[in-house]
Amino acid sequence: MQPLTGELAATPAHPRRWAALAVLMLPVLLISIDNTVLSFALPAISSDLAPSGTQLLWVNDIYPLILSGLLIPAGSLSDRYGRRTMLMLGGLGFTILSVVAGFATSIEWLIAARAGMAIFGAMLMPATLSIIRNIFTNPNERRRAIAIWSAGFASGAALGPIVGGFLLEHFHWGSVFFMSVPILLPLLLLGTWLIPNSKDPNPGPIDPVSIVLIMATMTPFIYAIKHFAHDGLDLLTVVLLALAITCGVLFTRRQLARTNPMLDVRLFSNSKFSTAILANLISLFSMTGFFYFASQHLQLVSGLSPMQAAFTLVPGTVMSIISGLVVVNLVKRFKPWIIIVAAMLLNAAAYALVLATAQSGSDLTILLAFTMLATGVGFAETLTNDIILSSVPANKAGAASAISETAYETGSVLGTAVLGSILNAAYAAHLVIPEGLSSQQAETASETLGGASQVAQQVGGETGATLLSSAQHAFDSGVVYTCAIALVLMLAVAVLVSRNLRQVRM
Repeated sequence: MQPLTGELAATPAHPRRWAALAVLMLPVLLISIDNTVLSFALPAISSDLAPSGTQLLWVNDIYPLILSGLLIPAGSLSDRYGRRTMLMLGGLGFTILSVVAGFATSIEWLIAARAGMAIFGAMLMPATLSIIRNIFTNPNERRRAIAIWSAGFASGAALGPIVGGFLLEHFHWGSVFFMSVPILLPLLLLGTWLIPNSKDPNPGPIDPVSIVLIMATMTPFIYAIKHFAHDGLDLLTVVLLALAITCGVLFTRRQLARTNPMLDVRLFSNSKFSTAILANLISLFSMTGFFYFASQHLQLVSGLSPMQAAFTLVPGTVMSIISGLVVVNLVKRFKPWIIIVAAMLLNAAAYALVLATAQSGSDLTILLAFTMLATGVGFAETLTNDIILSSVPANKAGAASAISETAYETGSVLGTAVLGSILNAAYAAHLVIPEGLSSQQAETASETLGGASQVAQQVGGETGATLLSSAQHAFDSGVVYTCAIALVLMLAVAVLVSRNLRQVRM
């Protein structure tokens, strides 16, 4: 899977490409900030809106779930109507709905606003990466631009909790959504001047049936995972999985039957391409899954404020930025597969560290583990995205970017849905409810650690202290299961990469 150097050399570089990249980083920062700051806002949301454990997961999951289903259609539309056009429309809609989410007074309102944000977010992300693919025609420049693009996600991950932590300590939790206004405003003002509006001269047709099939594949699949973790294997779980598999097969067959499909699924028959996608997905799976339990542990078990919890994870996000930039030079000395395998093993070691100290771990352990994890993700994300983009012609950059972004968002969905659901199930199984609580209080406490903390404060005294202690131990017991699963996945992907990416050169 070589970069298409002949084609790229024939296309002149955009004269304002680096200035355009700076503007393109704004939506990247915003999406990353939105993903990470929400994890730190969950305790405040749980206290204010009193969601169930499932509803709390949906606050996190609804955005990447809808986004992952719409990324490929949005990438196809950007190829047809113009990548800059989709970027600007997505930026405007995302800003408006972020403000709507910030004023939510019920958990249902917040979930609905997050769903609307996902629709416009789907227009943002494939456009940024596909524009980079088109304006950076030199392979080395493109790889550095992708590294900066990846670093933008890590920067947002670092900036989001810090700024969000400050806002959560001094203002209502809804203020974390208002950050989209100052971040996206420069994009809306400067984007038309700095960014060219490239298109595919022969775009695939708009295919509503395929769009429905994507959504009908992703939504039941994620819901089945959530339902299984909460209620076990029952008829509904089986029906949802069957529906997801059936729609996925129908979508694949439809794309294979069309001369100009919305998504060229034949790309996945290439083991190098598929392995890069999987490594990309699993990297984000590990990152978001870690964020889900680490942010709650630091605040609800260790008792840190949102900002203190955010600063605990800053060294990791800084290392993610550094590793994403350093790998551009490392790949000149080492084969890509060696670096990606090392990244997966580093991720596995991070989860092994948490697993070994789950019942007696300190905040320092979480800091070290997250630093290791983020370093590995920084290495893997830059290289896998470059492999994905370099495999297609520039005029199909929207579709390729959508595939990469779908892997990113699917990893985010699964990281929270799979590890989060298993963590919640293990928490409920290990929690011991002390006597003296009402049935409503017991139900609230058994849903989430945040709910148990709220009930413990209400009850107070020895009963409250006993409940809080049991809840904290139950939560850490659940971390053992999630870390073990993540560890096995990291090792499996490392083996797959070592087998399938040996021939990749950059």
